Amino acid sequence: MGFPLTNLSMQPALRRATTWLAAALLTTSACQRAAYAPTAHFAPTTSQVVGKTQAEDPAVAALIAPYHDKVTAQMTEVLGTAPQPLTKAPGENPLSNFVADLQRARASQELKAPMDLGVMTNGGLRAGFAAGPVTLGSVFELMPFENELVVLDAPGPVVQQLFDYAAHIKMAVSGATYSVTFDGMPKDIRIGGKPFDVNENRTYTIAISDYLATGGDNLSFFKTLTPRHTNVLLRTAIADHIRALTKAGQPITARVEGRVKAN
Repeated sequence: MGFPLTNLSMQPALRRATTWLAAALLTTSACQRAAYAPTAHFAPTTSQVVGKTQAEDPAVAALIAPYHDKVTAQMTEVLGTAPQPLTKAPGENPLSNFVADLQRARASQELKAPMDLGVMTNGGLRAGFAAGPVTLGSVFELMPFENELVVLDAPGPVVQQLFDYAAHIKMAVSGATYSVTFDGMPKDIRIGGKPFDVNENRTYTIAISDYLATGGDNLSFFKTLTPRHTNVLLRTAIADHIRALTKAGQPITARVEGRVKAN
C-alpha cells in the first residue's frame, strides 16, 4: 500500500524536525545532569570566636545565675568526713570494698532479702575520696554515670566465672574470700564464710551496677542473666550511705581486709 504524494514530500522535513528535537532534548538533559555546587554565605556577625576574652552578656548571666547558685550549693553540701583517703588501686583496695559493701546493704534493703555478693571493679569508679570533708560533688566525681543498682541471680557456673575473672586481677568480691594460685586461678572460695561448690544446685544474689551487669568491664558472662531492678541510682546509694554514717556519728572508712590471698 503506497503513501499519498503529499505525505512523501513531507518526510524529509519531518526527519529534519525530529533530528532537531532530539538534539534539543539531549542538550537539555545534559544541562540537567550538571553537578550543583552550593556556595555557603554567612553573615560576618556570626563568624565570631567564643572564648574567655569575650565579654559576658549580663542578661544571659542573670538568667543562669539562680541555676548556677543552686547547683553549687548542692554540690558543696558536706555529707561526711573521711579520716584517711579512700583510693582505688590494683587488687583489693579500700574504695572498691567501700562501694561493693554498701551495694549489698542497699540492695538488701530495697529487695527485702540478703545479698550474697557485691561486685565493683576499678573501671566502674572514677575518683576516690581525699581525706577530709566529702561533699555531694565528691560523690559525683566518684560516680558520674547514671548507673542503677541492680541484683543478679547467678547459678554456680556463672559465679565460678566471676571468681576466675577476679583472680586474674586479684579483685576483691564483697561477701567472699578466696586465694589466688601461682598461675592466677581462684581456689578456696568462701561465700559468707562457707565453701563454694560450683556444682551445688542453687543461685547466688549479686548486688552490682547495671553497667557491669550487662557485660561492662569485660564481665560478659553476666549477659545471660536478667537483672532485678532496685530503681536506685548507685550514686544515690553512695550518698545516702555516707549521710547515714554521719547521722550515726561514724566517719567514712574502709580498708584492705585480706579478702584476696595471693600465694
